[in-house]
Amino acid sequence: MLVPKIVTALKDYNREKFLGDLAAGLIVGVVALPLAIAFAIASGVTPDRGLWTAIVAGFLISLLGGSRVQIGGPTGAFVVIVYGIVQKYGIDGLTVATLMAGVILIAMGLAKLGTMIKFIPHPVITGFTSGIAVIIFSGEIKDFFGLQMGGVPADFIGKWLAYAKGVAGITPSAIAVSFLALAIIVIWPRVNRRIPGPFVALIVTTLLATVMHLPVETIGTRFGGISASVPHPQLPHLSFVQVTALVGPAFTIALLAAIESLLSAVVADGMIGGRHRSNMELIAQGVANIASPLFGGIPATGAIARTATNVKNGGRTPVAGIIHSFTLLVITVFAGRWAGLIPMATLAAILVVVSYHMCEWRTFLAELSSPKSDVAVLLTTFLLTVFIDLTVAISVGMVLAAFLFMKRMAEVTNVRALTQEFADDDADPYSSDENAVRLREIPQGVEVYEINGAFFFGAAETFKETMAVIAGKPKVLIIRMRDVLLLDSTGMHALKDVVHRSRKDGTAVLLSDVHMQPLVVLTGSAVLEEIGPDNLFSNLDDALQRARDLLSSPLTPRRIEAMGS
Repeated sequence: MLVPKIVTALKDYNREKFLGDLAAGLIVGVVALPLAIAFAIASGVTPDRGLWTAIVAGFLISLLGGSRVQIGGPTGAFVVIVYGIVQKYGIDGLTVATLMAGVILIAMGLAKLGTMIKFIPHPVITGFTSGIAVIIFSGEIKDFFGLQMGGVPADFIGKWLAYAKGVAGITPSAIAVSFLALAIIVIWPRVNRRIPGPFVALIVTTLLATVMHLPVETIGTRFGGISASVPHPQLPHLSFVQVTALVGPAFTIALLAAIESLLSAVVADGMIGGRHRSNMELIAQGVANIASPLFGGIPATGAIARTATNVKNGGRTPVAGIIHSFTLLVITVFAGRWAGLIPMATLAAILVVVSYHMCEWRTFLAELSSPKSDVAVLLTTFLLTVFIDLTVAISVGMVLAAFLFMKRMAEVTNVRALTQEFADDDADPYSSDENAVRLREIPQGVEVYEINGAFFFGAAETFKETMAVIAGKPKVLIIRMRDVLLLDSTGMHALKDVVHRSRKDGTAVLLSDVHMQPLVVLTGSAVLEEIGPDNLFSNLDDALQRARDLLSSPLTPRRIEAMGS
Protein backbone atom coordinates (compact mmCIF):
# COMPACT_ATOMS: atom_id res chain seq x y z
CA MET A 1 0.00 0.00 0.00
CA LEU A 2 1.85 3.08 -1.26
CA VAL A 3 0.12 5.67 0.93
CA PRO A 4 2.06 7.72 3.51
CA LYS A 5 1.20 6.81 7.07
CA ILE A 6 0.42 10.43 7.91
CA VAL A 7 -2.71 10.21 5.73
CA THR A 8 -4.06 7.44 7.95
CA ALA A 9 -2.80 8.97 11.20
CA LEU A 10 -4.53 12.33 10.67
CA LYS A 11 -7.97 10.79 10.13
CA ASP A 12 -8.55 10.49 13.88
CA TYR A 13 -6.15 13.19 15.02
CA ASN A 14 -7.06 15.17 18.14
CA ARG A 15 -5.70 17.63 20.69
CA GLU A 16 -4.39 14.91 23.00
CA LYS A 17 -2.35 13.30 20.23
CA PHE A 18 -1.00 16.68 19.14
CA LEU A 19 0.22 17.50 22.66
CA GLY A 20 1.97 14.11 22.82
CA ASP A 21 3.54 14.67 19.40
CA LEU A 22 4.58 18.21 20.35
CA ALA A 23 6.38 17.12 23.52
CA ALA A 24 8.06 14.18 21.78
CA GLY A 25 9.07 16.25 18.75
CA LEU A 26 10.71 18.95 20.89
CA ILE A 27 12.63 16.39 22.95
CA VAL A 28 13.77 14.36 19.91
CA GLY A 29 14.85 17.57 18.20
CA VAL A 30 17.09 18.34 21.17
CA VAL A 31 18.41 14.76 21.17
CA ALA A 32 19.14 14.95 17.44
CA LEU A 33 21.18 18.16 17.70
CA PRO A 34 24.44 16.76 19.13
CA LEU A 35 24.08 13.51 17.21
CA ALA A 36 23.64 15.26 13.85
CA ILE A 37 26.73 17.36 14.48
CA ALA A 38 28.79 14.43 15.76
CA PHE A 39 27.87 12.09 12.88
CA ALA A 40 28.69 14.76 10.33
CA ILE A 41 32.13 15.46 11.78
CA ALA A 42 32.90 11.74 12.12
CA SER A 43 31.90 11.33 8.46
CA GLY A 44 34.51 13.86 7.37
CA VAL A 45 32.14 16.74 6.57
CA THR A 46 31.27 20.01 8.30
CA PRO A 47 28.76 19.96 11.21
CA ASP A 48 26.16 22.06 9.39
CA ARG A 49 25.74 19.25 6.83
CA GLY A 50 24.61 16.92 9.60
CA LEU A 51 22.10 19.47 10.87
CA TRP A 52 20.57 20.11 7.45
CA THR A 53 20.37 16.35 6.84
CA ALA A 54 18.34 15.93 10.02
CA ILE A 55 16.12 18.92 9.10
CA VAL A 56 15.42 18.15 5.43
CA ALA A 57 15.53 14.35 5.43
CA GLY A 58 13.86 14.09 8.84
CA PHE A 59 10.94 16.20 7.62
CA LEU A 60 10.44 14.20 4.40
CA ILE A 61 10.78 10.80 6.07
CA SER A 62 8.06 11.71 8.56
CA LEU A 63 5.83 13.35 5.93
CA LEU A 64 6.03 10.56 3.33
CA GLY A 65 7.09 7.51 5.35
CA GLY A 66 5.27 4.29 6.07
CA SER A 67 5.76 4.39 9.84
CA ARG A 68 3.80 6.41 12.36
CA VAL A 69 6.77 7.22 14.59
CA GLN A 70 9.93 6.88 12.48
CA ILE A 71 12.53 9.62 13.03
CA GLY A 72 14.98 10.09 10.16
CA GLY A 73 18.39 11.69 9.91
CA PRO A 74 22.11 10.91 9.79
CA THR A 75 23.14 7.77 11.68
CA GLY A 76 26.28 5.99 12.77
CA ALA A 77 25.85 3.29 10.14
CA PHE A 78 26.76 5.77 7.41
CA VAL A 79 29.86 7.21 9.05
CA VAL A 80 32.27 4.68 7.54
CA ILE A 81 30.93 4.68 3.99
CA VAL A 82 30.46 8.49 3.89
CA TYR A 83 33.98 9.09 5.20
CA GLY A 84 35.40 6.76 2.54
CA ILE A 85 33.48 8.45 -0.29
CA VAL A 86 34.48 11.93 0.83
CA GLN A 87 38.15 10.97 1.06
CA LYS A 88 38.15 9.39 -2.40
CA TYR A 89 35.63 11.42 -4.41
CA GLY A 90 35.11 14.62 -2.42
CA ILE A 91 31.83 16.29 -1.43
CA ASP A 92 30.55 16.28 -5.02
CA GLY A 93 31.10 12.53 -5.16
CA LEU A 94 29.16 12.07 -1.93
CA THR A 95 26.31 14.19 -3.31
CA VAL A 96 26.08 12.11 -6.49
CA ALA A 97 26.28 8.79 -4.61
CA THR A 98 23.52 9.90 -2.22
CA LEU A 99 21.30 11.07 -5.09
CA MET A 100 21.78 7.75 -6.86
CA ALA A 101 21.02 5.88 -3.63
CA GLY A 102 17.78 7.86 -3.33
CA VAL A 103 16.73 6.79 -6.82
CA ILE A 104 17.62 3.17 -6.00
CA LEU A 105 15.53 3.30 -2.81
CA ILE A 106 12.51 4.66 -4.68
CA ALA A 107 12.90 1.91 -7.28
CA MET A 108 13.07 -0.70 -4.49
CA GLY A 109 9.88 0.66 -2.96
CA LEU A 110 8.00 0.77 -6.28
CA ALA A 111 9.16 -2.80 -6.99
CA LYS A 112 7.77 -3.74 -3.56
CA LEU A 113 11.08 -5.08 -2.29
CA GLY A 114 10.45 -3.81 1.23
CA THR A 115 9.59 -7.26 2.52
CA MET A 116 12.72 -8.74 0.91
CA ILE A 117 15.06 -6.95 3.32
CA LYS A 118 14.11 -9.47 6.02
CA PHE A 119 15.94 -12.17 4.06
CA ILE A 120 19.32 -10.60 4.83
CA PRO A 121 20.94 -13.03 7.33
CA HIS A 122 21.22 -11.83 10.91
CA PRO A 123 24.97 -12.67 11.15
CA VAL A 124 25.62 -10.29 8.23
CA ILE A 125 23.70 -7.44 9.91
CA THR A 126 25.35 -8.09 13.29
CA GLY A 127 28.79 -8.40 11.73
CA PHE A 128 28.81 -5.13 9.83
CA THR A 129 26.95 -3.22 12.59
CA SER A 130 29.54 -4.30 15.16
CA GLY A 131 32.33 -3.53 12.69
CA ILE A 132 30.99 -0.02 12.10
CA ALA A 133 30.83 0.52 15.87
CA VAL A 134 34.50 -0.45 16.22
CA ILE A 135 35.48 1.94 13.41
CA ILE A 136 33.46 4.83 14.90
CA PHE A 137 35.10 4.24 18.29
CA SER A 138 38.55 4.14 16.67
CA GLY A 139 37.90 7.39 14.84
CA GLU A 140 37.10 9.27 18.06
CA ILE A 141 40.27 8.44 19.98
CA LYS A 142 42.10 11.55 18.77
CA ASP A 143 39.41 13.99 19.92
CA PHE A 144 38.54 12.01 23.07
CA PHE A 145 42.09 12.32 24.37
CA GLY A 146 42.87 15.61 22.63
CA LEU A 147 45.89 14.14 20.85
CA GLN A 148 48.10 16.81 19.30
CA MET A 149 48.82 15.14 15.98
CA GLY A 150 48.27 15.64 12.27
CA GLY A 151 45.73 13.88 10.10
CA VAL A 152 44.59 10.40 11.09
CA PRO A 153 45.00 7.58 8.51
CA ALA A 154 41.79 6.15 7.09
CA ASP A 155 42.62 2.47 7.63
CA PHE A 156 42.03 0.80 10.99
CA ILE A 157 45.57 -0.39 11.68
CA GLY A 158 47.07 2.88 10.47
CA LYS A 159 44.84 4.79 12.92
CA TRP A 160 46.04 2.86 15.95
CA LEU A 161 49.68 3.01 14.88
CA ALA A 162 49.32 6.80 14.57
CA TYR A 163 47.66 6.97 17.99
CA ALA A 164 50.54 4.99 19.51
CA LYS A 165 53.06 7.45 18.06
CA GLY A 166 51.04 10.49 19.17
CA VAL A 167 50.27 9.31 22.72
CA ALA A 168 52.70 11.89 24.13
CA GLY A 169 50.48 14.67 22.78
CA ILE A 170 47.53 14.00 25.10
CA THR A 171 45.68 17.14 26.28
CA PRO A 172 44.63 16.80 29.98
CA SER A 173 41.81 19.35 29.65
CA ALA A 174 40.34 17.40 26.69
CA ILE A 175 40.41 14.18 28.73
CA ALA A 176 38.64 15.98 31.59
CA VAL A 177 35.91 17.25 29.25
CA SER A 178 35.54 13.82 27.62
CA PHE A 179 35.14 11.93 30.88
CA LEU A 180 32.81 14.57 32.32
CA ALA A 181 30.59 14.30 29.22
CA LEU A 182 30.74 10.51 29.43
CA ALA A 183 29.76 10.54 33.09
CA ILE A 184 26.83 12.89 32.48
CA ILE A 185 25.52 10.75 29.60
CA VAL A 186 25.69 7.60 31.73
CA ILE A 187 24.40 9.02 35.03
CA TRP A 188 21.87 11.64 33.89
CA PRO A 189 19.05 9.16 32.98
CA ARG A 190 18.86 8.28 36.69
CA VAL A 191 18.11 11.94 37.42
CA ASN A 192 15.72 12.78 34.58
CA ARG A 193 14.73 10.66 31.59
CA ARG A 194 12.80 13.31 29.69
CA ILE A 195 15.76 15.62 29.09
CA PRO A 196 18.35 13.68 27.02
CA GLY A 197 21.74 13.02 28.59
CA PRO A 198 23.81 13.90 25.47
CA PHE A 199 22.15 17.34 25.32
CA VAL A 200 22.86 17.98 29.02
CA ALA A 201 26.47 16.87 28.52
CA LEU A 202 26.82 19.20 25.55
CA ILE A 203 25.45 22.23 27.44
CA VAL A 204 27.43 21.61 30.65
CA THR A 205 30.80 20.90 29.02
CA THR A 206 30.44 23.76 26.53
CA LEU A 207 29.68 26.25 29.32
CA LEU A 208 32.50 24.86 31.44
CA ALA A 209 35.05 25.02 28.61
CA THR A 210 33.96 28.57 27.67
CA VAL A 211 33.81 30.04 31.17
CA MET A 212 37.08 28.44 32.29
CA HIS A 213 38.80 29.12 28.94
CA LEU A 214 39.97 25.50 28.75
CA PRO A 215 42.56 24.83 26.01
CA VAL A 216 40.42 22.38 24.09
CA GLU A 217 39.62 22.22 20.40
CA THR A 218 36.07 23.25 19.52
CA ILE A 219 33.86 23.10 16.44
CA GLY A 220 34.65 26.77 15.83
CA THR A 221 38.44 26.36 15.98
CA ARG A 222 38.33 23.43 13.56
CA PHE A 223 35.49 24.30 11.17
CA GLY A 224 34.59 27.91 11.87
CA GLY A 225 31.08 29.06 12.76
CA ILE A 226 27.90 27.35 11.61
CA SER A 227 25.98 29.46 9.10
CA ALA A 228 22.44 30.40 10.13
CA SER A 229 21.26 30.83 6.52
CA VAL A 230 19.30 28.16 4.68
CA PRO A 231 21.53 26.58 1.99
CA HIS A 232 20.46 26.93 -1.65
CA PRO A 233 19.90 23.71 -3.65
CA GLN A 234 22.96 22.89 -5.74
CA LEU A 235 23.83 20.15 -8.22
CA PRO A 236 27.34 18.65 -8.28
CA HIS A 237 29.69 18.67 -11.27
CA LEU A 238 31.19 15.28 -12.05
CA SER A 239 32.23 13.42 -15.18
CA PHE A 240 30.49 10.32 -16.48
CA VAL A 241 33.48 8.18 -15.47
CA GLN A 242 33.30 9.46 -11.88
CA VAL A 243 29.55 8.85 -11.74
CA THR A 244 29.90 5.24 -12.91
CA ALA A 245 32.58 4.67 -10.27
CA LEU A 246 30.06 5.73 -7.61
CA VAL A 247 27.47 3.08 -8.51
CA GLY A 248 28.89 0.64 -5.93
CA PRO A 249 28.92 3.11 -3.03
CA ALA A 250 25.40 4.26 -4.05
CA PHE A 251 24.06 0.71 -3.76
CA THR A 252 25.78 0.36 -0.38
CA ILE A 253 24.15 3.56 0.88
CA ALA A 254 20.76 2.40 -0.43
CA LEU A 255 21.10 -1.03 1.16
CA LEU A 256 22.16 0.40 4.51
CA ALA A 257 19.34 2.95 4.44
CA ALA A 258 16.81 0.26 3.61
CA ILE A 259 18.03 -2.16 6.28
CA GLU A 260 18.32 0.37 9.09
CA SER A 261 15.06 2.19 8.34
CA LEU A 262 13.02 -1.01 8.15
CA LEU A 263 14.65 -2.46 11.25
CA SER A 264 13.84 0.76 13.06
CA ALA A 265 10.24 0.60 11.79
CA VAL A 266 9.91 -2.98 13.03
CA VAL A 267 11.23 -2.00 16.47
CA ALA A 268 8.77 0.92 16.55
CA ASP A 269 5.89 -1.39 15.57
CA GLY A 270 6.64 -3.52 18.62
CA MET A 271 6.64 -0.46 20.88
CA ILE A 272 3.33 1.03 19.70
CA GLY A 273 1.55 -2.14 18.54
CA GLY A 274 1.36 -0.85 14.97
CA ARG A 275 2.31 -2.01 11.52
CA HIS A 276 4.43 -0.02 9.10
CA ARG A 277 4.24 0.07 5.29
CA SER A 278 7.66 -1.09 4.24
CA ASN A 279 7.49 -0.15 0.56
CA MET A 280 6.20 3.34 1.31
CA GLU A 281 8.99 3.70 3.86
CA LEU A 282 11.58 2.89 1.19
CA ILE A 283 10.09 5.47 -1.17
CA ALA A 284 10.20 8.10 1.58
CA GLN A 285 13.82 7.22 2.33
CA GLY A 286 14.58 7.59 -1.38
CA VAL A 287 12.95 11.02 -1.63
CA ALA A 288 14.78 12.14 1.53
CA ASN A 289 18.14 11.00 0.15
CA ILE A 290 17.52 12.90 -3.08
CA ALA A 291 16.56 16.11 -1.28
CA SER A 292 19.17 15.98 1.49
CA PRO A 293 22.33 16.27 -0.68
CA LEU A 294 20.77 19.08 -2.73
CA PHE A 295 20.77 21.15 0.47
CA GLY A 296 24.29 20.11 1.41
CA GLY A 297 23.24 17.10 3.48
CA ILE A 298 24.58 13.56 3.76
CA PRO A 299 22.81 10.15 3.56
CA ALA A 300 19.90 9.66 5.95
CA THR A 301 17.80 6.79 7.22
CA GLY A 302 15.53 5.84 10.08
CA ALA A 303 17.31 6.24 13.41
CA ILE A 304 16.44 3.51 15.91
CA ALA A 305 17.54 5.41 19.05
CA ARG A 306 15.75 8.64 18.11
CA THR A 307 12.65 6.69 17.03
CA ALA A 308 12.58 4.91 20.41
CA THR A 309 12.99 8.28 22.17
CA ASN A 310 10.06 9.62 20.17
CA VAL A 311 7.80 6.74 21.24
CA LYS A 312 8.86 6.85 24.89
CA ASN A 313 8.04 10.56 25.07
CA GLY A 314 4.53 10.28 23.66
CA GLY A 315 4.98 10.53 19.88
CA ARG A 316 2.29 8.55 18.06
CA THR A 317 2.00 10.08 14.59
CA PRO A 318 4.37 11.47 11.93
CA VAL A 319 3.57 14.96 13.23
CA ALA A 320 6.14 14.34 16.00
CA GLY A 321 8.85 13.77 13.40
CA ILE A 322 7.87 16.95 11.56
CA ILE A 323 8.03 18.94 14.81
CA HIS A 324 11.48 17.42 15.49
CA SER A 325 12.68 18.83 12.14
CA PHE A 326 11.27 22.29 12.83
CA THR A 327 12.86 22.24 16.29
CA LEU A 328 16.25 21.60 14.72
CA LEU A 329 15.60 24.31 12.12
CA VAL A 330 14.85 26.91 14.80
CA ILE A 331 17.93 25.92 16.83
CA THR A 332 20.16 26.01 13.75
CA VAL A 333 18.91 29.38 12.51
CA PHE A 334 18.74 31.20 15.84
CA ALA A 335 21.41 29.47 17.94
CA GLY A 336 23.67 27.88 15.34
CA ARG A 337 26.44 30.40 15.91
CA TRP A 338 26.80 29.15 19.49
CA ALA A 339 27.49 25.63 18.23
CA GLY A 340 31.02 26.70 17.39
CA LEU A 341 31.78 26.68 21.14
CA ILE A 342 31.08 22.95 21.53
CA PRO A 343 34.28 21.04 22.44
CA MET A 344 35.32 18.30 20.05
CA ALA A 345 35.99 16.13 23.12
CA THR A 346 32.29 16.32 24.01
CA LEU A 347 31.23 15.10 20.59
CA ALA A 348 33.82 12.33 20.81
CA ALA A 349 32.33 11.19 24.14
CA ILE A 350 28.84 11.17 22.62
CA LEU A 351 30.04 9.00 19.72
CA VAL A 352 31.88 6.64 22.07
CA VAL A 353 28.55 5.98 23.79
CA VAL A 354 26.83 5.59 20.41
CA SER A 355 29.44 3.07 19.29
CA TYR A 356 29.07 1.12 22.54
CA HIS A 357 25.30 0.74 22.06
CA MET A 358 25.73 0.13 18.36
CA CYS A 359 28.19 -2.76 18.73
CA GLU A 360 25.59 -4.94 20.50
CA TRP A 361 28.39 -6.97 22.06
CA ARG A 362 25.98 -9.26 23.90
CA THR A 363 24.31 -10.18 20.61
CA PHE A 364 27.73 -10.61 18.99
CA LEU A 365 28.90 -13.00 21.70
CA ALA A 366 25.62 -14.93 21.56
CA GLU A 367 26.08 -15.40 17.80
CA LEU A 368 29.42 -17.11 18.44
CA SER A 369 27.52 -20.11 19.85
CA SER A 370 25.51 -20.46 16.62
CA PRO A 371 26.32 -23.09 13.95
CA LYS A 372 29.86 -22.81 12.57
CA SER A 373 28.62 -21.57 9.20
CA ASP A 374 26.81 -18.62 10.82
CA VAL A 375 29.86 -17.84 12.95
CA ALA A 376 31.99 -17.83 9.78
CA VAL A 377 29.62 -15.33 8.14
CA LEU A 378 29.58 -13.15 11.27
CA LEU A 379 33.35 -13.01 11.70
CA THR A 380 34.05 -12.60 7.98
CA THR A 381 31.64 -9.66 7.71
CA PHE A 382 32.97 -8.09 10.92
CA LEU A 383 36.65 -8.41 9.98
CA LEU A 384 36.13 -7.19 6.42
CA THR A 385 34.17 -4.19 7.73
CA VAL A 386 36.93 -3.25 10.15
CA PHE A 387 40.01 -3.99 8.07
CA ILE A 388 38.95 -3.72 4.42
CA ASP A 389 35.76 -1.95 3.36
CA LEU A 390 32.09 -1.91 4.24
CA THR A 391 30.97 -2.48 0.64
CA VAL A 392 33.23 -5.52 0.34
CA ALA A 393 32.06 -6.78 3.75
CA ILE A 394 28.36 -6.70 2.84
CA SER A 395 28.96 -8.25 -0.59
CA VAL A 396 31.18 -11.07 0.69
CA GLY A 397 28.97 -11.63 3.73
CA MET A 398 25.84 -12.01 1.60
CA VAL A 399 27.55 -14.31 -0.93
CA LEU A 400 29.12 -16.45 1.81
CA ALA A 401 25.80 -16.72 3.65
CA ALA A 402 24.07 -17.75 0.43
CA PHE A 403 26.67 -20.40 -0.38
CA LEU A 404 26.57 -21.84 3.12
CA PHE A 405 22.77 -21.91 3.05
CA MET A 406 22.82 -23.75 -0.27
CA LYS A 407 25.37 -26.18 1.14
CA ARG A 408 23.10 -26.91 4.11
CA MET A 409 20.11 -27.36 1.83
CA ALA A 410 22.08 -29.73 -0.39
CA GLU A 411 23.18 -31.74 2.63
CA VAL A 412 19.62 -32.31 3.84
CA THR A 413 18.50 -33.39 0.38
CA ASN A 414 19.04 -37.11 -0.22
CA VAL A 415 18.02 -39.88 -2.57
CA ARG A 416 17.33 -43.39 -1.24
CA ALA A 417 16.04 -46.70 -2.54
CA LEU A 418 12.65 -47.33 -0.92
CA THR A 419 12.64 -50.93 -2.04
CA GLN A 420 15.36 -51.50 0.56
CA GLU A 421 12.71 -50.99 3.22
CA PHE A 422 11.85 -54.65 2.81
CA ALA A 423 15.37 -55.59 3.90
CA ASP A 424 15.31 -53.26 6.90
CA ASP A 425 14.96 -55.48 9.97
CA ASP A 426 14.19 -52.45 12.15
CA ALA A 427 11.30 -51.32 9.98
CA ASP A 428 8.03 -51.15 11.90
CA PRO A 429 5.44 -53.27 10.03
CA TYR A 430 2.70 -51.37 11.82
CA SER A 431 3.98 -47.95 10.73
CA SER A 432 1.31 -45.24 10.74
CA ASP A 433 2.51 -44.07 7.32
CA GLU A 434 -0.18 -45.40 4.99
CA ASN A 435 1.93 -44.44 1.98
CA ALA A 436 4.96 -46.50 3.04
CA VAL A 437 6.40 -48.65 0.26
CA ARG A 438 6.63 -51.66 2.58
CA LEU A 439 2.82 -51.82 2.62
CA ARG A 440 2.72 -52.33 -1.14
CA GLU A 441 3.65 -55.16 -3.42
CA ILE A 442 6.56 -54.14 -5.62
CA PRO A 443 6.74 -56.21 -8.84
CA GLN A 444 9.97 -57.94 -9.72
CA GLY A 445 12.13 -55.70 -11.90
CA VAL A 446 10.84 -52.43 -10.37
CA GLU A 447 12.95 -50.14 -8.21
CA VAL A 448 11.46 -47.22 -6.22
CA TYR A 449 13.72 -44.31 -5.28
CA GLU A 450 12.66 -41.27 -3.28
CA ILE A 451 14.03 -37.71 -3.25
CA ASN A 452 13.85 -35.99 0.13
CA GLY A 453 14.30 -32.21 0.21
CA ALA A 454 14.57 -29.38 -2.28
CA PHE A 455 15.63 -30.62 -5.73
CA PHE A 456 17.73 -27.63 -6.76
CA PHE A 457 21.16 -27.09 -8.29
CA GLY A 458 22.89 -27.76 -4.97
CA ALA A 459 21.40 -31.27 -4.76
CA ALA A 460 21.37 -32.16 -8.46
CA GLU A 461 24.85 -33.72 -8.47
CA THR A 462 24.01 -35.90 -5.46
CA PHE A 463 20.92 -37.13 -7.30
CA LYS A 464 22.89 -38.01 -10.45
CA GLU A 465 25.62 -39.79 -8.49
CA THR A 466 23.08 -41.85 -6.56
CA MET A 467 21.09 -42.79 -9.64
CA ALA A 468 24.26 -43.73 -11.55
CA VAL A 469 24.88 -46.70 -9.23
CA ILE A 470 21.45 -48.30 -9.37
CA ALA A 471 22.02 -52.00 -8.88
CA GLY A 472 20.62 -54.56 -11.27
CA LYS A 473 19.40 -52.16 -13.98
CA PRO A 474 15.65 -52.51 -13.27
CA LYS A 475 13.03 -52.67 -16.02
CA VAL A 476 11.07 -49.83 -14.43
CA LEU A 477 12.44 -47.06 -12.20
CA ILE A 478 9.93 -45.09 -10.11
CA ILE A 479 11.21 -41.79 -8.71
CA ARG A 480 9.00 -40.72 -5.84
CA MET A 481 8.86 -36.93 -5.16
CA ARG A 482 6.40 -36.59 -2.28
CA ASP A 483 8.94 -34.60 -0.21
CA VAL A 484 10.10 -32.40 -3.08
CA LEU A 485 8.46 -28.98 -2.76
CA LEU A 486 10.99 -27.16 -4.92
CA LEU A 487 12.38 -28.05 -8.35
CA ASP A 488 14.63 -25.71 -10.32
CA SER A 489 16.18 -25.74 -13.80
CA THR A 490 19.31 -27.61 -12.73
CA GLY A 491 17.19 -30.25 -11.00
CA MET A 492 15.19 -30.68 -14.19
CA HIS A 493 18.34 -31.15 -16.26
CA ALA A 494 19.61 -33.76 -13.78
CA LEU A 495 16.27 -35.55 -14.06
CA LYS A 496 16.48 -35.42 -17.83
CA ASP A 497 20.00 -36.90 -17.80
CA VAL A 498 18.84 -39.80 -15.62
CA VAL A 499 15.87 -40.49 -17.90
CA HIS A 500 18.08 -40.38 -20.99
CA ARG A 501 20.69 -42.70 -19.43
CA SER A 502 18.01 -45.09 -18.16
CA ARG A 503 16.56 -45.43 -21.65
CA LYS A 504 19.93 -46.55 -22.98
CA ASP A 505 19.95 -49.24 -20.28
CA GLY A 506 16.44 -50.35 -21.23
CA THR A 507 14.79 -48.86 -18.12
CA ALA A 508 11.51 -46.95 -18.17
CA VAL A 509 11.29 -43.99 -15.72
CA LEU A 510 8.09 -42.99 -13.91
CA LEU A 511 7.52 -40.05 -11.55
CA SER A 512 5.08 -40.27 -8.64
CA ASP A 513 3.72 -37.99 -5.88
CA VAL A 514 4.60 -34.83 -7.80
CA HIS A 515 3.63 -31.63 -5.94
CA MET A 516 2.24 -28.47 -7.51
CA GLN A 517 5.47 -26.42 -7.81
CA PRO A 518 7.49 -29.21 -9.49
CA LEU A 519 4.46 -30.02 -11.66
CA VAL A 520 4.19 -26.40 -12.84
CA VAL A 521 7.92 -26.33 -13.59
CA LEU A 522 7.75 -29.62 -15.50
CA THR A 523 4.67 -28.69 -17.52
CA GLY A 524 5.65 -27.84 -21.06
CA SER A 525 9.34 -28.57 -20.43
CA ALA A 526 11.66 -30.81 -22.43
CA VAL A 527 11.99 -33.01 -19.33
CA LEU A 528 8.29 -33.89 -19.39
CA GLU A 529 8.52 -34.68 -23.10
CA GLU A 530 11.48 -36.95 -22.33
CA ILE A 531 9.61 -38.78 -19.57
CA GLY A 532 6.22 -38.76 -21.26
CA PRO A 533 3.06 -37.18 -19.79
CA ASP A 534 1.59 -40.67 -19.25
CA ASN A 535 4.42 -41.49 -16.85
CA LEU A 536 3.66 -38.70 -14.37
CA PHE A 537 1.50 -39.72 -11.38
CA SER A 538 0.07 -38.08 -8.29
CA ASN A 539 0.50 -41.18 -6.10
CA LEU A 540 2.61 -44.32 -5.82
CA ASP A 541 -0.23 -46.77 -6.38
CA ASP A 542 -0.97 -45.41 -9.87
CA ALA A 543 2.74 -45.49 -10.69
CA LEU A 544 3.00 -49.14 -9.56
CA GLN A 545 -0.02 -50.06 -11.70
CA ARG A 546 1.64 -48.39 -14.68
CA ALA A 547 4.80 -50.40 -13.94
CA ARG A 548 2.80 -53.63 -13.94
CA ASP A 549 1.25 -52.71 -17.29
CA LEU A 550 4.68 -52.05 -18.75
CA LEU A 551 6.04 -55.34 -17.41
CA SER A 552 3.14 -57.31 -18.84
CA SER A 553 4.64 -56.93 -22.31
CA PRO A 554 8.31 -56.86 -23.35
CA LEU A 555 10.02 -53.45 -22.75
CA THR A 556 12.00 -53.06 -25.93
CA PRO A 557 14.25 -50.00 -26.47
CA ARG A 558 11.86 -48.83 -29.21
CA ARG A 559 8.88 -49.08 -26.89
CA ILE A 560 10.72 -47.21 -24.11
CA GLU A 561 11.66 -44.53 -26.65
CA ALA A 562 8.03 -44.21 -27.68
CA MET A 563 6.95 -43.67 -24.05
CA GLY A 564 8.57 -40.26 -24.07
CA SER A 565 7.25 -39.08 -27.40
